[in-house]
Amino acid sequence: MTDKRVVIVTGGGTGIGEATARLMCGQGHHVVVSGRRAEPLQRVEREAGALAYPSDIGDPDAAGGLVRATLAAYGRLDGLVLNAGIGRGGSVGDLSLEEWDEVMRTNLTGPLLLLRAAIPHLLETRGSVVAVASVSALRNGTSNAPYATSKAALLQLCRSVAVDYGRRGLRANTVCPSWVRSEMADRRMARFAEETGLPGGVEAAYDEATMPVPMGRPGEPHEIAEAISWLLSPAASYVNGAVLTVDGGATALDPGTLAFDFHVAPRRDGRSDDVR
Repeated sequence: MTDKRVVIVTGGGTGIGEATARLMCGQGHHVVVSGRRAEPLQRVEREAGALAYPSDIGDPDAAGGLVRATLAAYGRLDGLVLNAGIGRGGSVGDLSLEEWDEVMRTNLTGPLLLLRAAIPHLLETRGSVVAVASVSALRNGTSNAPYATSKAALLQLCRSVAVDYGRRGLRANTVCPSWVRSEMADRRMARFAEETGLPGGVEAAYDEATMPVPMGRPGEPHEIAEAISWLLSPAASYVNGAVLTVDGGATALDPGTLAFDFHVAPRRDGRSDDVR
């Protein structure tokens, strides 16, 4: 792998994807950012120097087109960051099949299609894949069935690549963030504040949601980007099939000990906990 790498980042217009693209462009690499919305991608292109390629990788033709556009621009592919994703809630008994299919198409089928298009070229460069899953792939919460299932499946999809192609020099790893400031997380926090009547809006919601986290705060996109950049780099040359939690210690905490440090009581709607 050359010093200057060529990397595709899906969901590259905002949040973790944007931070990853900016970091890698700043390191001198060529980055192609993809996503459904053209405007944020073009902003990253304009400000950071990435190449914007609006696409929906849940479409097989679009996934192949993204890889072909990258090869046409830079002649090679060294890294792939599977970051595009959506969140939908619901328990098994009440979620709609339409919501289930939408989450699976974006969070799981899209990555599969892009991997199928990219793997032959990643094998040529002995490249690297990083999937952005979630702590929801490892731990679950209430009314989270479609999202958690999709992220757990994405983790195992990435491990399948690690196992099947590792002998040919292709590495594949997964990062699992907890709450990270992003457009998607902001929307969830806004709903949380509204549903619970929490004064202080989004910031207060982040404070309360991350209060039990050992570091006591949400992550920032650039903190996840640093982990992704390392996993893509030669510095992680023997890291394959790994799951790296970048969660401020959230998954290290035993929930059975929460009562010793916080007052925990059911909320009015009975769907989540009040932690103080």
